[in-house]
Amino acid sequence: MSWDIEGFARSLTAASPNTTAAYTRDLRDFAEWAERASHVGPESVDRKVLRRYLAYLGTRKYARRSIARKASAVRRYFGWLARSGRLPADPSVGLSAPSGEGRLPRVLKADELRTLLDEPPARVAGDTDAVRHRDDAVLELLYGSGIRVSELCGLGRADLDLRHGLIQVWGKGAKQRQVPATPQAVAALERWMSIGRPALTTGETPENAVFLNARGRRLGPRDVRRIIDRRAVTPTHPHALRHTFATHLLDGGADLRVVQELLGHADLATTQHYTHVSKERLRSVYASAHPRASADGPEVR
Repeated sequence: MSWDIEGFARSLTAASPNTTAAYTRDLRDFAEWAERASHVGPESVDRKVLRRYLAYLGTRKYARRSIARKASAVRRYFGWLARSGRLPADPSVGLSAPSGEGRLPRVLKADELRTLLDEPPARVAGDTDAVRHRDDAVLELLYGSGIRVSELCGLGRADLDLRHGLIQVWGKGAKQRQVPATPQAVAALERWMSIGRPALTTGETPENAVFLNARGRRLGPRDVRRIIDRRAVTPTHPHALRHTFATHLLDGGADLRVVQELLGHADLATTQHYTHVSKERLRSVYASAHPRASADGPEVR
């Protein structure tokens, strides 16, 4: 039996393109490792082989997060083989790996947000009005609504309800949700749709696409990264705006379930990760503001 990694990749209909690409790379790496150990196909792989593979990854000094993702790819792959009848049993059942927990997401500081949203640096002063309107709308929406970059890039014109300040989003697994847009985001979107978008429209422009790049095509994740790189004072990943959105809501007293719904998380445990970020912020504020706070003072729990 061949590995048929391409067939597995085609079965991931509910996964994002990035997840599919990552799983495909991970499984190619696994197949290469397995073949070096004389396993020419999945039928000769058992649980002991899989455990040896995870141990091998540990010796290669991969981050826990990377090992967890590779283990997830292997589990989904062998589960697919078993469900499709290609294997009599799934050898990856119960296969454990590091949880992937590690460094906390970075939360943007007030001055970083101000630079991104309110005070574009001089190096982008030569932008056309169309580009400025687009960039304003992109950044306001990423921070104000906390949507993923892929969700922003996939927005259609029918997804915008600017009159009521609502955005229809298609998230992971083709799940649909509605998120509110801030007044600043609504104003920026109105300027972009009425002034900026027509100026960038070309014969190759998808009629339904909300955001366009300089060539008039649908904006992509790399384009979003460039927008942030040009405005940010320090290197900033686009996902940091989503992290900041969630953390600021929790710091402001928002219910965890509400934040889960806004972020489009299927599992509440994923959203709970942000409570650790808020706890770190709480400790920092306490240490800097309380007159009797010290390094060995009481811990905030």
